[in-house]
Amino acid sequence: MKDKSLPLRTGVGVAVLNSKNRVFVGKRKDNPIDKWQMPQGGVDPGETLLQAMKRELFEETSIKKIKILKELDYWLEYELPENLVGIIWQGKFRGQKQKWFVVRFLGSDSEINLKTKKPEFIEWKWLEINKLPDVIVEFKKNIYKTLVKELQKFKL
Repeated sequence: MKDKSLPLRTGVGVAVLNSKNRVFVGKRKDNPIDKWQMPQGGVDPGETLLQAMKRELFEETSIKKIKILKELDYWLEYELPENLVGIIWQGKFRGQKQKWFVVRFLGSDSEINLKTKKPEFIEWKWLEINKLPDVIVEFKKNIYKTLVKELQKFKL
């Protein structure tokens, strides 16, 4: 039984598309089995959603050269599985509500650097959009299915 008294953490996510309309995914340092995700993270106090997205993207990937294609006009939510509630985010949240952005990467792959101050990913790759739900952890799968529909709208 989920503890609904815990709030959802406010976060952002970013789908980074390259020039071939493939999407950036990273393999998480804390979950090195074959699960990948797009950059995402929490919103700091006093930060706008746009500022949080740019900060998280840079902190996790070193990517700065982007063009914002879209900010989804709705929130996506996920609940943590029972075994992670109370462990992740110091036990303060039961899941996350996220505002997602779609951006075009304007730089070159050589600019992507995962060796940041607080590395979250141990490797990265460009993935076909429709494969996103196959690589994500189970409890975020519905978010990724929704994002696939959004990302398929972007043509080169």
